[in-house]
Amino acid sequence: MLIGLMRPVETTSVRVEGADLAEIQTLLEAHRPAGFDLISSPVEMIKGAAVLKSVGTFARRDQVTEVQADDLDGLHAKVPEGWQLLNVRVA
Repeated sequence: MLIGLMRPVETTSVRVEGADLAEIQTLLEAHRPAGFDLISSPVEMIKGAAVLKSVGTFARRDQVTEVQADDLDGLHAKVPEGWQLLNVRVA
């Protein structure tokens, strides 16, 4: 018997503008949905302006669910579209 852990694959992005990196991080944290982690936030400096722009990308990291099957093919068959298999262990 194999046991796998899976979670949904979901991302969302938000655009923010701020005067400095600290403000950008504060704004991104304020927009972080529950269950999501910030995975990317490249910052762009606007020429001739005292403003930074960033697009923060958040990925879902909650809703980890266990699935069981007799073999690896069966385990993969139980992972629905939009989900990813994180790890597999032998029971």
